[in-house]
Amino acid sequence: MPFLLKKFDLSALPRRGVLRLAGLAAWPTWAGSQSLGPTVLPAAHSLRDELAVALKKKQALVVMVSLDGCPYCRVARQSYLSPLQKNGADIVQLDMNSLQPVQNFSGQFTTHGELIRQWQISVTPTVLFFGPGGKEVAERLEGASSPDFYGAYLEQRLEKARLAL
Repeated sequence: MPFLLKKFDLSALPRRGVLRLAGLAAWPTWAGSQSLGPTVLPAAHSLRDELAVALKKKQALVVMVSLDGCPYCRVARQSYLSPLQKNGADIVQLDMNSLQPVQNFSGQFTTHGELIRQWQISVTPTVLFFGPGGKEVAERLEGASSPDFYGAYLEQRLEKARLAL
């Protein structure tokens, strides 16, 4: 008896579910071509101070929101964000479920997880770009479902952030 594939109706899934399926379909080729060593970005401690350092260099502060164990986060960190950081970009990381304290742009203390909830982020990785006053100066880069274009999307947003400063 031949194996028949049942037609799957993507319209029954929410848009986010379709994007995740697309990302999973691309994942084996993307992940297989990447070196996924243990690269770590510094955890955010004081966004106000970290932003001040970035602005002195006429750069936006780049904040990566990640989730422990997220393979897409690991690829974004290893292949895209860590090389930028090594070239002088100011990048910090917030962990979605972390209770680690962090000082927000107003100087008040909260936790990584609570700050991420306030920013209404539900997808990892999400990369944000902040300028003066802690305002977002470029569109958020959410998810990693387009690995062929991720680097271009990141560069596009970095350029927009630079122009906004």
